[in-house]
Amino acid sequence: MVGMTKETPWIHPSTSEPERETLRQTFDQAADRYHRARPDYPAALYDDLIAAAGLKPGDRLLEVGCATGKATLPLARRGFGITCVELGPALAAAARANLAGYDVDVVHGQFEDFAGDGSFALVYAATAWHWIDPAIRYARAWRALRPGGHLAFWEAVHVVPDDGDPFFREIQPVFEEIGDAFPPGTTWPRPGEVPDLRADIEASGLFSAIAVRQYDWEIVYTAAEYIELLSTFSGNIAMADWQRDRLFSEIRRLLAGRPVRRHWGGVLHVARRLP
Repeated sequence: MVGMTKETPWIHPSTSEPERETLRQTFDQAADRYHRARPDYPAALYDDLIAAAGLKPGDRLLEVGCATGKATLPLARRGFGITCVELGPALAAAARANLAGYDVDVVHGQFEDFAGDGSFALVYAATAWHWIDPAIRYARAWRALRPGGHLAFWEAVHVVPDDGDPFFREIQPVFEEIGDAFPPGTTWPRPGEVPDLRADIEASGLFSAIAVRQYDWEIVYTAAEYIELLSTFSGNIAMADWQRDRLFSEIRRLLAGRPVRRHWGGVLHVARRLP
């Protein structure tokens, strides 16, 4: 197993519906630090998205789970009108403040209940699609889109290059100590090798995947910045206080004033709505 910090970058197939619901409700507790701590996505990702989906300024977009607007601002600045559906009330309030002055409407609610009117050029989700009920998410997106419209989603996950920071191996015994280690044999993607959901898209029968592209980038964090980042992940928010305190104290000790290099990886999926 390649060492990493424990996170919830996607939902494991064995996760029960009650557990998924509990975990996705945790993010609202991090509304005050989410925008500051979470990474920005590469500018090239937005350029590729716009080109693949054939978007034009003035097109109306629907964002699923905008949080504080990390992926909303870059598209709003490019001239798109956006409706955002956000589950957390505190996150929705933060998004409204961050997006003030742009053609953006933030709706507090869950995407599963959103009554799309078939007028959107694009439905998209940034590190949020995996939280939506898999039984209905494609149908909800299809209903919200105009004919010929597109669905796009992408994630930001930890990838480990050959020369990655050794910190991520050094921290693993702490996860084992607090009972939060990954199962034996868990493997982690290298840059450019993040698993994609092309087959899942095609299996919906509602969309055809037209573009799947990989991205990776590196961010250097201080110990305090990295702990703040980890404090926005559902698994860490949901920990018992003693687990989180132990983990964060060991991170401070292991880093001991030195920075940590973390590689991020993501896969952009763009799919066309079928008739």
